[in-house]
Amino acid sequence: MEQSFLAWLRGRQRELPQVDVGIGDDAAVWTPTPGRQTVMATDTIVDGVDFLADQHDAADIGRKSVAINLSDIAAMGAQPTAILVTLSLPSEAATQTAAAVYEGILAICQQYGVAIAGGDLSVYDGPLAISVTILGEVPAGKAWLRRGAEDGDAILVTGAFGGSLLGRHLTFEPRVEAATRLRECLDVHAAMDVSDGLSLDLDRLCAASGVGAEIDTSLIPIHDDAQRLAQQTPETTALQRALGDGEDFELILAVSQADADRLGEINVGVPLTQIGNYTARTGLWMRRSGRLERLSPSGYIHGSHPTRALEPKP
Repeated sequence: MEQSFLAWLRGRQRELPQVDVGIGDDAAVWTPTPGRQTVMATDTIVDGVDFLADQHDAADIGRKSVAINLSDIAAMGAQPTAILVTLSLPSEAATQTAAAVYEGILAICQQYGVAIAGGDLSVYDGPLAISVTILGEVPAGKAWLRRGAEDGDAILVTGAFGGSLLGRHLTFEPRVEAATRLRECLDVHAAMDVSDGLSLDLDRLCAASGVGAEIDTSLIPIHDDAQRLAQQTPETTALQRALGDGEDFELILAVSQADADRLGEINVGVPLTQIGNYTARTGLWMRRSGRLERLSPSGYIHGSHPTRALEPKP
């Protein structure tokens, strides 16, 4: 299977200048750009946890495997260049599954100008799993990190939150272009993407920076999907879903309040919203009726929930 599939894949893959030697040799060869640093990330998605192979389109699954890595690159303020893809395929209809998954991988790589530099294929008696390693570049010394938020900085977010399990967790657009535009017009002190939940990931950024956060919950952009899910499950509100559902793959940013005050002059292609400020007092706090109340972070804790794709996160 492997040789015939690789021949098919080489015929579908565009040659891109950022990879000197790609699919077909024992390893890929890539020449970094002078004056830029290499950014690397990797992620694995597994049937029954991150998607449902018997319910979700295989191309959408393949697309997601790359998109979540592109989101990590965007959160670093970097530009993606190339990926390595490892497919662990169920033995039944392995070739057809690989081809279907790769339709989504090829499409998103073309969309974002990313080269498929290589990878691996294996067939076994287990669920479909896809592991992607991504390479990117950022100006030397200019990578956005989780540490760097300062007391008084504004908390900015892209897009809207909650209800991703209605399908957006497969079809979201990673904020690569928005990050490029943000780098041009704002001084970003810290950043990360929201994979496990807005409140949980904001708490992680705060911990890395040694600060806390005061949030005005009335300012949090709530996605229509969160409203729909809240109607289906009345034990949770749309706000709770926005704070904890996860897999939104939006960006959380820390910028000076002076930069945040210029948001009306800035167009990064997606909505930008200030939802509060970072503070010297640690922990998450929400402002309600003029008073501050402690906010417990909620979201997906890896290893604690066996069916991420099947039901909302606790």
